[in-house]
Amino acid sequence: MPRTLNNLQIAQYQRDGFCFPIPAFSSAEVGDLRRQLETFETQQGHPLQGTQRIKTSLLLTWMDRLIRDPRILDPVEDFIGPNILCWGVHFWIKEPGTAEYVSWHQDHQYWGLDSAEIVTSWVALSPATVESGCMRMQPGSHQVHLPHHDTYNKANMLTRGQTITAGIDEAKAVDIVLKPGEMSLHNVRIAHASGPNRSVDRRIGVAIRYMPPQTRQQLAEWDSAALVRGEDRYGHFVHEPSPSRDFDPACVAFHEKTMANLLSFLYKDAAGQRKAEYQETTA
Repeated sequence: MPRTLNNLQIAQYQRDGFCFPIPAFSSAEVGDLRRQLETFETQQGHPLQGTQRIKTSLLLTWMDRLIRDPRILDPVEDFIGPNILCWGVHFWIKEPGTAEYVSWHQDHQYWGLDSAEIVTSWVALSPATVESGCMRMQPGSHQVHLPHHDTYNKANMLTRGQTITAGIDEAKAVDIVLKPGEMSLHNVRIAHASGPNRSVDRRIGVAIRYMPPQTRQQLAEWDSAALVRGEDRYGHFVHEPSPSRDFDPACVAFHEKTMANLLSFLYKDAAGQRKAEYQETTA
């Protein structure tokens, strides 16, 4: 199949572990995505919280459509092939003028997935700038295993405050600056972080995790993923349903089951209060 990305983008991803910026949605389209998110938040009386932020494609129909959009899947296919599972969706929202940050970490060290081919598409619904706390990445760090320590810092948006303790050179870090509607792609092993939002606007990003079907979950006997392209000849993951309407009861029940499973190992060692933050209602 012909590639969607050009040779320079392919080379950057293979060398650095990430590539950006990749245009995905028009200003009108990304404006509509943000409007749908914030309309829902207004209706429920508060921003996304707890498990609403995770696997949101099981709860909201427009998010289910987003994870299947060919403008996201086509570039992902360049790296993992035509058969694609979506393991997760995670909203990363930093309110303006807040202190929340994400410490340096590598996702593969705590997800339990055995593939090095997992790709995260990070879609910007608002400006991701240095001021607003865009992601920063350490080029080439997807080639090494770096030591981590759990800090449980309250301002750290990660579940355990997991933080790389050695091997980060801030002078070489790259700021992943994105305009609304653009996305970046990064490898599951890349070291990345982000600072607080010092801007006057929300920093809204959607991280969508894609993997080839041969991937296995090593931390649990059961796990789920959505088949978003091609076929799955392995059956290592239960396929997630698509909601027929927002908060489709069957999908809400499935979301509760898969979140309980994720909480059992992703946040297994998290401090009580931190873990409780992820167990808030999805309603």
